[in-house]
Formats: sequence, C-alpha cells, structure tokens
Amino acid sequence: MSTDATDTTPATTPTPTHAGPLLELDGLRKEFGGRRPNVAVDDVSLDVHEGETLALVGESGCGKTTLTRLLLGLLEPTAGSVRFDGRDLAALTASELRGVRRQMQVVLQDPYSSMNPRMRITDIVAEPLVTHDPEARGRRARARNRERVGELLEAVGLDAGIQDRYPHEFSGGQRQRVSIARALALHPRLLVLDEPTSALDVSVQATVLDLLADLQRRLGLTYVFVSHNLAVVAQVADRVAVMSRGRLVEVGEAASVLRTPRHPYTRQLLDAVPVLDPRRGRRAAARTSAQTDAPTDAPAGEAAGEPTAEPTDEAGR
Repeated sequence: MSTDATDTTPATTPTPTHAGPLLELDGLRKEFGGRRPNVAVDDVSLDVHEGETLALVGESGCGKTTLTRLLLGLLEPTAGSVRFDGRDLAALTASELRGVRRQMQVVLQDPYSSMNPRMRITDIVAEPLVTHDPEARGRRARARNRERVGELLEAVGLDAGIQDRYPHEFSGGQRQRVSIARALALHPRLLVLDEPTSALDVSVQATVLDLLADLQRRLGLTYVFVSHNLAVVAQVADRVAVMSRGRLVEVGEAASVLRTPRHPYTRQLLDAVPVLDPRRGRRAAARTSAQTDAPTDAPAGEAAGEPTAEPTDEAGR
C-alpha cells in the first residue's frame, strides 16, 4: 500500500443516526414469474453491523445477486423489509431513497463492463457526483470535479494524472481501483463488493484486498462481500452467511463457520476447495457423496438423509 493512498483517502463519513445494525433484512422474499413463480430469495433475515465485513457465499444461482439487488433497493421484495440505518426502504419517498442510495455503493466483478468505454476516467469517477450533486454539474464545476477525482484516484493508489485516459488503457487491477474510487465519491457507509477480485490474477487480488482493508480501517466502511472463493472469504470476512437455493442455511463468525461448519451444504463448499493432496480430496468426496446426490426437490437447505441444521446467528429469525 502506497503512502499516497494513506494520506489522501477522504476522511469524511456520515454520522450514524441509528443505534442498531446499519443494514437489517427481515423475512425477505423475492419471486419472479406469474402463476408458478420462481422463488429467488426465500425468508432471508440478516443484520449487517457498522464497520464489519459480512461475506455472502454460495454457488452460482443460489440467489446472492438477487439478494444484493434487494438490499440496495434496486428490486422491490415480494415480502419482507430492508432497513438501512433504521429506515425502511419501501416507506421512503423517491427523494428520500435517492439520499439513502448515496450511502450505498457497489463494486462489480468486471469493472470494464461497468464503465462506458467512450468516457474518460475523470468523467467515470465523477459520475456519482454529477448525478447526485447539482453543484457538480456544468462547466464551472469541472475544475472542482477534477480535483476531487484526483484525490479519489490517489486514495486507491493511482496517479491523479491518468484522468484523461480511457478504460481500455488500463489493466484489470487498475480498472478495479478506478471502480473503487468511483464508489467512494459520495462518502458511502456501505459497499457491496460483488466478486471484486475473482477476475484478477492472484497477485493483483492481494493488492486489491489490502486496499479494501486499508480503506475500511480508515473510513469505517461496512462491506457486504459476495464471493465463492472461500480462501478470500477467510482472509477478509468478520462473519459469513451461507446461501443455498435462495435461503440462508448458516450464519456465524467466519472462523467458526469455516473451521467447524454445522450445515451439510457449508461442508460441501469447503470440501470443494482444491487440495494438493489427492488422498484428502478422495476422503472429502467420500464424506459428501450422499449429500451431493440429494434430490432436486428437497427443501431448501436440506440434504438427502440429513435434517436441516438450525442457522446460527441472525439467520432464520
């Protein structure tokens, strides 16, 4: 981590107004379709506390993306509620919701796909400012915006002089740093990190994770870290929420969930991590063979021949 990043990171964060969890999900359910709807998220209850990193893990198609869109207010739940800083998103007016969204930002898996290739870096990073702050619009604001963008770029370890370049001129790791700079533009309290390092080389992953840890420590940020990489989760998470078939099957402290998982599905995820010793791999396969063959119509979170484990922590409240 460069000293520039440490010295120039914006230090202003909104003052908490609610004594409880920053983010509260209560009985969330989301259905798609008509007469026979597909249930993407089913009865999810979860709290996310100020300053922590909650990892949301599960295989593709388990409902992680839908859940993050619900908590960001990008989808309306079929049932249940999302509260941010004690405020129910569904009860807010359009202008109030716009204000809340300033405090909730997202960093996506593929930074290049989230950027307009025809826009310069200065306009990409300044886009949230222009969208949410009328004073950041117009020709008179350009000089002030460039100064702010320069501060943000230096905060994520990039040179402020790159502002006039285009996304295709950068590596994947550099583009992800630009995405993080853009997410920080409005002084958010919550960042949803959707597989932020999965498209990067291992060495680059480490530098991006170090950057995120440094920013969280300095700014008091709260992270919802979506990932299927349990090695990364073990490194960054304070707590882990395991999702399967739209439901949370296990929630708890990261060390406890990853070392002594209670639910069969969590054990399957851990056993699927590649190992160098083939004998260990065969033993893991033997332990989970019955669970892997579970019928597709089994209740969510339940493996063949085993009862559903009670979710720990907030899950299933």
